[in-house]
Amino acid sequence: MQDIRLDSPLRGRLIPLSEVTDPAFASGAMGRGAAIADPEGRVVSPVDGEVTVLFGSKHAIGIHSADGVDLLIHVGVDTVKLEGKHFTAHVAQGDTVKRGQLLLEFDPEAIRAEGYETTTPVLVTNAADFGKITFALGDAEISSGGDEPAEEAPAAEAPADDDIDPNLPKEERVAKLIWKYVGGTGNVRSAEHCATRLRLIVNDKSIIDEKAIENIDGVKGQFFAAAQYQIILGTGFVDKVFDAFVAGTNLVGAVNSKQEAYDQMTPLQKVSRTLGDVFVPIIPVLVATGLFMGLRGAAQSLGVEMSENLIRMSQILTDTAFAFLPALVCWSTMNRFGGTPVIGIVLGLMLVAPQLPNAYAIAAGDAVPLSMDILGIPIPVVGYQGSVLPALVLGIFAARLQKWFKTFVPDIIDLIVTPFLTLFVSMLLGLLIIGPIMHTLEIGIFGAVRAFLELPYGIGGFIVGGVHQVIVVFGVHHVFNALEVQLLASTGLDPFNAIITGAIVAQGGAAVAVAARTHDAKKRALYISSAVPAFLGITEPAIFGINLRFMKPFIYGLVGGACAGAIAGFLHLAGTGMGITVLPGTLLYLDHLAEYVLVNAVGFGVAFGLTFTFFRPEE
Repeated sequence: MQDIRLDSPLRGRLIPLSEVTDPAFASGAMGRGAAIADPEGRVVSPVDGEVTVLFGSKHAIGIHSADGVDLLIHVGVDTVKLEGKHFTAHVAQGDTVKRGQLLLEFDPEAIRAEGYETTTPVLVTNAADFGKITFALGDAEISSGGDEPAEEAPAAEAPADDDIDPNLPKEERVAKLIWKYVGGTGNVRSAEHCATRLRLIVNDKSIIDEKAIENIDGVKGQFFAAAQYQIILGTGFVDKVFDAFVAGTNLVGAVNSKQEAYDQMTPLQKVSRTLGDVFVPIIPVLVATGLFMGLRGAAQSLGVEMSENLIRMSQILTDTAFAFLPALVCWSTMNRFGGTPVIGIVLGLMLVAPQLPNAYAIAAGDAVPLSMDILGIPIPVVGYQGSVLPALVLGIFAARLQKWFKTFVPDIIDLIVTPFLTLFVSMLLGLLIIGPIMHTLEIGIFGAVRAFLELPYGIGGFIVGGVHQVIVVFGVHHVFNALEVQLLASTGLDPFNAIITGAIVAQGGAAVAVAARTHDAKKRALYISSAVPAFLGITEPAIFGINLRFMKPFIYGLVGGACAGAIAGFLHLAGTGMGITVLPGTLLYLDHLAEYVLVNAVGFGVAFGLTFTFFRPEE
């Protein structure tokens, strides 16, 4: 078969498809290709051809080249939910395009600020028609296929009791089979589709026959993610199946799937998702701060002499984010709950105003709280440097208050009156009521958590390391974001990060062992590609693509995580930042590198050893 070589349609950093966090792309189910991390905001055509697919959300575009290559360029992960926001299309479906012609423009920073990844998969969706496929970007190249003789793909196993008319058009037949095995009309609350997948919100996922759906001719895979049941169908075909799927139902126009997914969550999942929406946008700043701390600590541990001015400059880099942490948290909270973000920034800054006694100075005994007498009750008023809960709760309250004011303040004076009243009322309540109560609660909660993590002999680390990935499976791991932020703000270190890195690498080790025990070359390659992201801190492809399917590797991964967590707890290992683990996380442990390597080696070794010894693929 013909080998093909294509230039990347975006500028950025060329990475293997396996590093994409979305399992549908990382597994290769949608086709072969590569991905562009940290892309610039322009997509140009890499070929002469015709635009075959352009979604209204403008996040994905398909092109059929003059040479017969079917390309899919999918900007970001789950960016269909932005519904076209931050995207501008310069072509329309059906247009003829030339190589190098501008197709799309998008705002990467704005997309990331909304909480979405911008890593862009570029796929050849009819890869079976070609041999070696190479994508090039500058001096970097990534190739796939063409290394071994092509094998005839096995025919799809027909679902049991398939009584659907075989003479129907394929898309209608697939839609009817999906309806049959998904549990019927009573089990589907809403339906939508992106460039490649049918996305369903269901009432009861236990009645779905996942194996039967996976065996439908035309279905390339299925999985649950973010409370959605996602069925991989491929570009072009997914449009036709969706139209057939919703025809004659009340699902047409059901577009608010994000709210539907939220409504489907348990209370704990809702809390986790909310905390994730608040803290994920500020994590990059805290990651950068942690890296600065790690570099300074490594330099000092190596005996590098640092002048007073150089130390002061380094403190600006490492301390500013935490000194003004309430401003970051309050801004993000107002944004999440529909308030005006700039009001959130000002409210957060009020919590750390220089007129208030500094929280760090009070803790050191160098200052005392102000005392205000309200109705005969003395209330201590302090600054909230490094605090999380006061800013979080105040942001929620202020967003609700602002919305309430907007219900009756006339539009002609809304611009002046609503911000004035929101700031005035929120500031008083924040400093005199919400702040003191939440700060006291915060001290109690995080004091108990720190005591648990510091239990002797690594007991706390053993428990956290053993259950962390179970929590990831249930989608509630974002509850730990607030914990990590507070640990860093109060101590400058994050022992939780050190514990969970062992749990993450252990799932990768178990997945690698499954690949090593698998004799089928194609399955082994697929398993390895799903395992690789775990070593970059992303376990979902390994967990959902391999370990949970066979269960035993997942359990052995939990054992490896528990052992690694125990070592981390016993050694009192802690990172200088959060948000990155395993290989990238090394930058947070430059002054304790040997201990960090040991923790990761234990997690990988135990999980790999148990899985390789006791797991049999034929089971």
